[in-house]
Formats: sequence, C-alpha cells, structure tokens
Amino acid sequence: MFHRTEARVNAYLAQLSTSGWRALSELRSSGQIHGVGAGINELGMIPRFLDAVDLDFFLVALSYNLLDLTSLDEEFPLCRERNVGVVAGAVYASGILATGPVKGALYNYAPASEEILEKTRRMEAVCQRHNTPLAAAALQFPLAHPLVATIIPGAIAPEQVEENIQRFRHPVPAQLWSDLKAEGLLPQSAPTP
Repeated sequence: MFHRTEARVNAYLAQLSTSGWRALSELRSSGQIHGVGAGINELGMIPRFLDAVDLDFFLVALSYNLLDLTSLDEEFPLCRERNVGVVAGAVYASGILATGPVKGALYNYAPASEEILEKTRRMEAVCQRHNTPLAAAALQFPLAHPLVATIIPGAIAPEQVEENIQRFRHPVPAQLWSDLKAEGLLPQSAPTP
C-alpha cells in the first residue's frame, strides 16, 4: 500500500511541477492571485514540495500545536530558508486541546492515547494555575512562531466562532509558557508569546 501511495504522490508532484505549476505561476505573476500554497498533514512533504515548486506558504495541519511540534525543528527551518510562510491548522490537535483530556477526546482524528491524555492533563494543570483555559493557550501558541502568519482553529457552529474569539483575547501570562517548558511539556526552543 505504501509503495502505491508513494508512486501516486510522486506522480502528482511531477504533474504539479509541469503544467499545473506553470498555470499557477502565470496567475501569480499577473497579479490575479497573490500567493500559492499547499496543505500538508504529513511530515516530509514540505521538502518535497519545496524541491518541486516555488510556494508562498504551507497550511500545516497536526504537526505544529501544543502536543505535536515535529514541524518546528524538521520542516520550519526549510520554510525560513525559502521565505515561505505557514498557516497553522488543527491548533486544537483535532479536538483534545479544546475539550481537554475528557473521555472520548480526539487527538489526530482518533481516540487519544493514554500518553496523550496524560500530557494534556499536565498541560491543563499548568494552565489552571495561571487561570488560563487550555484552549486559549492552544489557540495562541502557534502565532508566536515568526513563520506562522495565521491559524485555522476550526468551528462548526456560530458559538464555536465566538469561543475562539474569546480564547484568542484571553490574556496568557508569560510565566505559563515558562512553566510548560520547565515541566518538559514544551521544548525550550519553541517560540512562545
């Protein structure tokens, strides 16, 4: 299965780098569009796209949030070298950072493992010591990275949009980020607000 999927990805990238990319590049050059990006939810795809085409940004889903920072050291440096921006998607890690470590919480679109539930509990405890909802910290965290231009928190109902606005506006003390790092819940290298 992996080999067939890999072959399909290679075929799509080859097609993009010829006819598809030429059309997008012409639209960008003429000013009809202002940027071209790609949505990524799998580690290793950013370098492949950067080798194939000249993108302006990546929508990075699931690999840059409070629970998963794999893009931080492995792929963001490549974006920085090429002056490519990032839109952070799935800032709530597909649910658990919005709901907290409750029964049935989702992480990466599947039931959260006990390890993820425990890490989330520990993060939530730090947030509670600072009177900050975990969801507010999760929403604001990615925006501290200089490559991240915006986030997509996701919402399926109007009240969730309002909740996201409140979370965005909630003051998060600098000590909260220091405590997360001190407790080993965030790497020291992670940019924080």
